[in-house]
Amino acid sequence: MADENRKIAEELIEAVGGLENIDSVAHCATRLRIMVRDKEKIDQNKVEDLDKVKGAFYTAGQFQVIFGTGTVNRIHEQVIALGAPESTKSEQKQETKKQGNKFQRLLRTFGDIFVPIIPVLVATGLFMGLRGLVTQEDILALFGTTPEAIPENFILYTQVLTDTAFAFLPALIAWSAFRVFGGSPVIGIVLGLMLVNPVLPNAYAVGAGDADPLYFLGFIPVIGYQGSVLPAFIAGFLGAKLEKWLRQRVPESLDLILTPFLTLLIMITGALFLIGPIFSIVENVIMAGTSVALELPLGLSGLIVGGLHQLIVITGVHHIFHLFEIQLLAEDGLNPFNALITAGIAAQGGAALAVGLKTASGKLKALAIPSSISAFLGITEPAIFGVNLRYIKPFVMGLIGGAAGGFFAALFNLQGSGMAITVIPGTLLYIYEIPSLILYLITNVIAIGVAFTLTWLFGYSDKMKEEMDG
Repeated sequence: MADENRKIAEELIEAVGGLENIDSVAHCATRLRIMVRDKEKIDQNKVEDLDKVKGAFYTAGQFQVIFGTGTVNRIHEQVIALGAPESTKSEQKQETKKQGNKFQRLLRTFGDIFVPIIPVLVATGLFMGLRGLVTQEDILALFGTTPEAIPENFILYTQVLTDTAFAFLPALIAWSAFRVFGGSPVIGIVLGLMLVNPVLPNAYAVGAGDADPLYFLGFIPVIGYQGSVLPAFIAGFLGAKLEKWLRQRVPESLDLILTPFLTLLIMITGALFLIGPIFSIVENVIMAGTSVALELPLGLSGLIVGGLHQLIVITGVHHIFHLFEIQLLAEDGLNPFNALITAGIAAQGGAALAVGLKTASGKLKALAIPSSISAFLGITEPAIFGVNLRYIKPFVMGLIGGAAGGFFAALFNLQGSGMAITVIPGTLLYIYEIPSLILYLITNVIAIGVAFTLTWLFGYSDKMKEEMDG
């Protein structure tokens, strides 16, 4: 096995232009990330033909080769052993931040801030789904009880599980923003917690009309910012910049005392009286626009989002959607966007599965079928870059399948209780009520079925493979 991996590593190094063309090599869970000096020296077709390679593409200054979980670690070891310079993923991130246009760098920054928060929001969504399941009247009836018989203490316990992340969401965002922009994360946490301090009128209570804002100077409304994203993001960005500026000017002997004091004093004043009121309005406008798009009649939103989402994933700018999903969940605990993107993801898996079952090529079959399973677990890169985009038509059929599934989901206003998990794992976001679970399953069946059928009939043949692979 080691000899096989070493041979793959040798051939990979040769295919990317040799050791002299490699600046550094790092890896994540599934991909080998290679910083190259001249991307024109990369023979991508040769890379994609290597054993164990499930796809390869160049983006954001990196040549990324998909090997899959476990395999990538072993290939990385061999590449480094052969003399390629090693770097950490974080060091490569610092380098890639310098590359790309301003819009690409901005979107990468959004990703760096929101991606670390997603795991707790995934957990929260699962808690919401499970609470909905165990409090369903039909489920309780199986055990001879009713929702009214559930102890109040149990309901309070479930609220701790489902409400905490969104009640303190600004603290999570401010922490992450400080971390990304070079400030002290602990100051970011405290700044975010100040935005949701219980002495401030609760944002949800104000929105429901159960509480009134505090007015300073008679016209500046001050409330807590529970569930808000943009005010905490802007406060975190400016706060980190302010802290760095202060550290360069405050005497070292006073830095420990004055820098955190001034940063928090200036930023919470600005956040409550200026940033919060202004960017809450901006946030409301964005969410109103998003809601209008998601509520387009006759399933149009599903056609658009389900059909185009995976096209956007290729560009790498899909992290911007995390902002919308987080805000949708913060608004009322439900996320209609999840069902629409699930359709797009499932459909790419369906297209890859059709290729894998139809082809006579043992290597392509060994690549396509595992890639489809990966897509059904919510990860489409192997299916997209390793199979569907390689032959183009399967990818297009996947887009059509995604549009069909998304259309169905939008037509029935299907909404999940969380975000960031889709297809098979995403089922847990819809168990809060039986009708939603059934609709979710039908959505996936439609998306996979349409993509699979179209790919089988029109999207792939081994003759096409021979022509495209030369």
